[in-house]
Amino acid sequence: MTTSMPAPGRFRYAIVALLFVVTSVNYADRSILAITAPVLAEQLGIDALSLGWVFSAFGWAYVAAQVPGGWLLDRFGSRRVYFCSILCWSLLTGAQGLLTFSSGATAVVTLFMLRLMVGLAEAPAFPGNARVVAAWFPASERGTASAIFNSAQYFATVLFAPLMGGITHVFGWPWTYGFMGGLGLLVSLLWLKVMQDPARHPRVGAAELKLIIDGGGMADLDGARRGGLQRFTLEQIRVLFTDRSMIGLYIGQFAINTLTYFFITWFPVYLVQQRGMSVMEAGFSASLPAICGFAGGVLGGVWSDFLLRRGASLTVARKTPVVAGMLIAICIVGCNYVDSPAMVLLFMSIAFFGKGIGALGWAIMADVAPRQLAGLSGGIFNTFGNLSSIITPIVIGAIVQFTGSFDMALVFVAANALLAVGSFLFVIGQIRRIEIASPAADAA
Repeated sequence: MTTSMPAPGRFRYAIVALLFVVTSVNYADRSILAITAPVLAEQLGIDALSLGWVFSAFGWAYVAAQVPGGWLLDRFGSRRVYFCSILCWSLLTGAQGLLTFSSGATAVVTLFMLRLMVGLAEAPAFPGNARVVAAWFPASERGTASAIFNSAQYFATVLFAPLMGGITHVFGWPWTYGFMGGLGLLVSLLWLKVMQDPARHPRVGAAELKLIIDGGGMADLDGARRGGLQRFTLEQIRVLFTDRSMIGLYIGQFAINTLTYFFITWFPVYLVQQRGMSVMEAGFSASLPAICGFAGGVLGGVWSDFLLRRGASLTVARKTPVVAGMLIAICIVGCNYVDSPAMVLLFMSIAFFGKGIGALGWAIMADVAPRQLAGLSGGIFNTFGNLSSIITPIVIGAIVQFTGSFDMALVFVAANALLAVGSFLFVIGQIRRIEIASPAADAA
């Protein structure tokens, strides 16, 4: 008499839910300045160009710390490094609420430095997300899992933009920072309690573990780290900068993130300054495009995994939603040709629905990253992708400062959507796992 293995459990879905919660708080803390900026800038005497530089401060540090953050993940593991990351960025977010005692140049410099440190603290977040997905999910579910945590950026706006706008309107902007900082501290404790690799997690049964491993999941990623695989050579790193798929991913992620950083920095300011909304109205209005972006983000991942299960190649299954979504996102320029706030929100909603569909960069990174360098690969990928966090706020700030309008800023955003299409179609070749030899194998 044979005994069949029980049906696989579903605890991995609790893990992606945790990633979703953490990433929602992550993006809320990134975008908190955009929500509070109209009031904060007026009270502290900060002009548009200076505000653009303050918006970019996060990006300077975030980009610079990606490779070190990825190395830390490979060296010390996702659980410990990510916990320290959440804890630090939450404390720094709360500290920004103490700026009421400064103004003018002092306020600009202090706020710039605090945002800089938030960028440093958040650097391991998305490489950590990709690393956790690579460990916990088989390839056939990786697109959906990555899309879920990536779509949290939109959910953060849906939930937190009205909440932060309301707190700012009723209690004042400093309370908004205190609230988000406290929430982050609670989330850091939740992470520490729940997160482990599937190979050692007490809630993961043998059937679910087998499903993960058989499907290509790296179920003992941190265990492999302790075995010495965190060491790497310059030749291995060279592959990450010369492989065609990686180069195309870097370009595409930069372009896609341009839309993201417009949305979480200048979009609420655009609604207030060019469309005449109040801060509270802008907070609630930003929710509709965010809902559409969230829906598109989940749809893109589900669509990609559906194509994969129906027999499409990994290349076709991943590229098709990206190209389709970015073509839809170009319609953001339609806002330049309408006067009605309702039509503006319609075009923005369609554009961010498309952007959500196309935001599969992290799923592809989980598919192609070398097993030994999962964290470092994600760090380099996020370095290039988040150069847009520096460039986008400054470019848009300069456009607004010197033209007095957001019209060319929206053209700039649409042009980056088109750049993403070109990169995925003509630069990225076949999508496949990059195989590199470990230092031990090279020595043998």
